Amino acid sequence: MADRPPLAALELLVALDQHGSISAAARAAGVSQPTASAGLHRLERRLGLELLVRGPRGSEPTAVGRRVAEAARDVLAAVDRFESAAGALREEPVEGLRVAASLTIAEYLAPRWLAAFARAERESGGAAPDVELVVRNSREVMELVLDGTVELGFVESPTVRPGLRARTVARDELVVVVAPGHPWARRRSVGPAELVTGGLVLREAGSGTRDVLEEALGQAGARLPDHVTALGSTVAVKTAVRHGDGVTVLSALSVADDVAAGHLVTVPIAQLDLSRRLRVVWRDGAVLPASARRLAAVAGAR
Repeated sequence: MADRPPLAALELLVALDQHGSISAAARAAGVSQPTASAGLHRLERRLGLELLVRGPRGSEPTAVGRRVAEAARDVLAAVDRFESAAGALREEPVEGLRVAASLTIAEYLAPRWLAAFARAERESGGAAPDVELVVRNSREVMELVLDGTVELGFVESPTVRPGLRARTVARDELVVVVAPGHPWARRRSVGPAELVTGGLVLREAGSGTRDVLEEALGQAGARLPDHVTALGSTVAVKTAVRHGDGVTVLSALSVADDVAAGHLVTVPIAQLDLSRRLRVVWRDGAVLPASARRLAAVAGAR
């Protein structure tokens, strides 16, 4: 980068041209006369031009100095416009980011991701965008991404809708849990056939948790019964099982505290692979905002 004349020296030259003397220019710039004189002398050396005529009665601009002062005015005016534009940007609303997440991710992972994202944005010198987090089941999250309501979605389902692109950001496992007084609480394991006839209480159709369970059962040659108690939230499912004689299958993330406190008991399940990938999805062909790409990167790094 070229060694450019300092703006303070250009301001002094313009003030000299306007007020006619170094002393007046120094007062206008708020510096001492020796400081102003030295600054103008350095500017002359930097430009290789004689800008001032120095005499017993003081100093005044040369004809060349006046022409340089006129060019300096244009430079200072451009700097003023730049600062005004930057100030206007500071006054603009912070960029917003719309995100949707399935229930387990929204409750147990997204808060960590969003906190880490905001911290990274601040550390990079920018303002963290306002993030609106919409909580739906996985099927509805994908619909919101497809219709453009949100830029990013985080889902738990084993398959992704056509028209979406996806990337794995985390891994999870479903576990079978019962109340401590349930007959299965002391079982070494149960199989798929027992599970589907054991009085299941599950999330609603369309939830990623239920989709993963149905796919795993299908691979083991079993299927859910036609009538299953279905509840719309993980908390409701856990409460129903804790205070009843039902059985549920939920994310290990969502029941960890309940199991540690002794409110629920995990039951080993045989012949079922209940591991799953948690994915970020976005519309195929969409140009994601930079903030959305950064959030997806943060989620994938946690």
